[in-house]
Amino acid sequence: MKSPHILHVLDHSIPMHSGYTFRTRSILQAQRELGWTTSQVTGLKHSAVGPMVEEVDGFTFYRTAPGSRLVAQTPILKQWQVVTSLEARLNQLVEELRPDILHAHSPALNGLAALRVGRKYSLPVVYECRAFWEDAAVDHGTSREGGPRYSVTRALETRVFQGADAVTTICEGLRADIVKRGIAPERVTVIPNAVNAEAFASGRAPDAALLSELGLSDKIVLGFIGSFYAYEGLPILLDALAQIRKQRADVVLLLVGGGPQEALVKQRIVDLGLEQSVVYVGRVPHAEVQRYYSLVDVFVYPRESMRLTELVTPLKPLEAMAEGKLVVASDVGGHRELIRHGENGLLFEAGNPVALATAIDKLLQQRALWPVMQSAGRDYVECERNWPTSVARYADVYRSVM
Repeated sequence: MKSPHILHVLDHSIPMHSGYTFRTRSILQAQRELGWTTSQVTGLKHSAVGPMVEEVDGFTFYRTAPGSRLVAQTPILKQWQVVTSLEARLNQLVEELRPDILHAHSPALNGLAALRVGRKYSLPVVYECRAFWEDAAVDHGTSREGGPRYSVTRALETRVFQGADAVTTICEGLRADIVKRGIAPERVTVIPNAVNAEAFASGRAPDAALLSELGLSDKIVLGFIGSFYAYEGLPILLDALAQIRKQRADVVLLLVGGGPQEALVKQRIVDLGLEQSVVYVGRVPHAEVQRYYSLVDVFVYPRESMRLTELVTPLKPLEAMAEGKLVVASDVGGHRELIRHGENGLLFEAGNPVALATAIDKLLQQRALWPVMQSAGRDYVECERNWPTSVARYADVYRSVM
């Protein structure tokens, strides 16, 4: 197969920071290293101010012009405007760039625009589902499972699955759900989340200055670094910490991040009397995150069980493993795809703070096993969950549609 020119159709991109943009950047970098040519276009959801053609980290991003403010005030018309404006921009870019493949990424609105343009120019369309956005809307409180908006969003994405020449997704949980919708299994390929292992320093010494500044010297540090959404289950972690502190006064929790649950988390800390046991940092610049990673002994991911967490694999546990850290996580489906209990981490019953406290206590009593588990986590990332290995799977997908 000749080296393809792929036009990636995206919701938003760097310089905005999110798991979505970081995955995209990693994919683009790995595809470039494979010798493939890529171009990138974003739709109306890209809210960062910038030029219509923008260079970021050595990649060229084509932006879509803002739509009508009046239309944007009407929910249904607003979504349709995302499709039509992106379709118009794609028409321009296909004429200018002459790509071989349109590769649209979630949400389904991007896929719909790509399908319309793909049919017009007889271009193959690959659609990548990174999550079911209707499930995320349920957690955010903007939709309810089985409601009209939920059902329409789900039906639209199923339509995109049916129309695409090939479908990719990020994990086995999502793949199984897509196949249940009547999509042939051979048309759905998993391109799993991964990390650039070389960007993480396994076994690095804690940042001494930051350790002292935060009062964490001589402490066992549990950590959570990420967004404070309801599905992350942070109240469960705080309940477990309250139990652990009854026996282990040297255990503290470092929280880095923010989000919709921030006020609730802060109140929970007060209600449980954990003000002296939790170091709440808030959001930090992305360039500073690894300084905080270095301080943590055990990363804890207490995700609640719901469709979103049962189907979707998170990225944060992989980053922790790459950093050579211990990982304790709830036994939701997304975590079970990443964590082999007792080998590269520990799993506990989702939603059960007693089970979480027990798992952490067990880990703290087995310090001799820490190096083995840390090494297993790092090896797992290097061998199975690195971006070059993951992105290489696109070769067969692109070959099949060309």
